[in-house]
Amino acid sequence: MLKSKFDTDKISVKIGLIFSGFGISPNTWTILALIPAFFGFLSLYSGDLFTALILFLISGFIDAVDGAVARVTGRVTAMGAFLDGIIDRYVEILIYVGLLFFILRMDVEFYLPNAVWLALLIFGALMPTYIRAYADHRNVVTEPKDHKKMGGLLERTERLSILYIGMLFGCYDPNFLIYFIAILAILANITALQRLWFVVNYRKRGHA
Repeated sequence: MLKSKFDTDKISVKIGLIFSGFGISPNTWTILALIPAFFGFLSLYSGDLFTALILFLISGFIDAVDGAVARVTGRVTAMGAFLDGIIDRYVEILIYVGLLFFILRMDVEFYLPNAVWLALLIFGALMPTYIRAYADHRNVVTEPKDHKKMGGLLERTERLSILYIGMLFGCYDPNFLIYFIAILAILANITALQRLWFVVNYRKRGHA
């Protein structure tokens, strides 16, 4: 969400210093991100797109807080990173499932049924992470520096940022939301194919 920006500048330190004063552990901050995300899901289910957007943005901010607090308090751990990644996936799925309920109420479609676009987006969102993890599991790509090289058009942060912009435009005209979802579905799957291409050609580039 907003985390990748905060991780690279002084804002992260300021956020960490402020929120570490609450005495809440980084892992607890991570779990707290689920609360606004859950209510964001309920807002989408009830058809309130604007409230859902605000709640998911709050969830994203809390998601940035956990890492900031961990760094300024010296409590960065592998388990914390693992938990953060798992909660990130729960939050993202809450967005997609909530959007499914929202778009199923819409009469307008963009070439394909709205649910198909969303299903393609979910598939495209999950596959890049799976490809990276499975390549490591099968010892195809094992160097951390090579994992970072996989990249692709859309990382999670960019994907959700564009989706949030789509939700904002959707508050004005819900049709815009479908257009954004369709574009994201295409780009997310291109990202998955880019990572698959990287893995398939990894050994051809001289890696053992």
